[in-house]
Amino acid sequence: MSSVSIAAIAFALILGSAAAGIGLRHALPEQHLSGDSKDVIKLATALVGTMSALVLALLFASTRQSYEHTSMAVSRMATDLAQLDRVLTEYGPEAAPLRTALRGELDPLIDSIWKENAAGRAGDGAKPHEQSVLYMIRSLSPKSEVQVSLRARALQLSTDLTEIQLGLSSQLPDSISTPFIDVLILWLMFIFTVFAMSSPSNATLITVLFLCILAASGAIYLILELGSPFDGLMQIPNDGLRGAVR
Repeated sequence: MSSVSIAAIAFALILGSAAAGIGLRHALPEQHLSGDSKDVIKLATALVGTMSALVLALLFASTRQSYEHTSMAVSRMATDLAQLDRVLTEYGPEAAPLRTALRGELDPLIDSIWKENAAGRAGDGAKPHEQSVLYMIRSLSPKSEVQVSLRARALQLSTDLTEIQLGLSSQLPDSISTPFIDVLILWLMFIFTVFAMSSPSNATLITVLFLCILAASGAIYLILELGSPFDGLMQIPNDGLRGAVR
């Protein structure tokens, strides 16, 4: 399920709980909402509100850190690709086929990470191992000390690229645990139910509750988007990789 869908469901559930709170305000006897009962309700709401704020903060910090780490890994891939292409250029005419193969492997590399983009494009099938850039670099026969050094550097860069690709392509499409989001939504439903039943309804109260519910749903959407760095509206762009070997 997409981040927009989950956020929309959360908005509808929390809005429905607020509406239920307004209904409870009229249905419950006045003594249930005043005196000691009112104090206990305030304490319970403060407790759940504090826990919700902590969970929101922890989820946002965790997903933001993961998103930035993934973005740095993608930037490193683009840098390694550009350096590898330059090293192969400096190696000489013998490495020209490798540069062509490197450009041919770019789309499959991107598709292995940005799987959503790859879904609409027909695959060419896996290439034989002998046609991989890493294998072709190993097959080079240096004729000078300079070429020996360049071959070693190319091997290092190609190995780093493979490791980063495997790490990124093995990431789960959604790193946010569903129970966390479910419990958070339940807590928010309780909070807004209590808010709505704590005061007689009027236009100002309904407007403020609506905006608060919208803000809470937006926070959930933002967390879910940060937890899915390779799809959605906030996905990490792959333009840097495509432009690295032009």
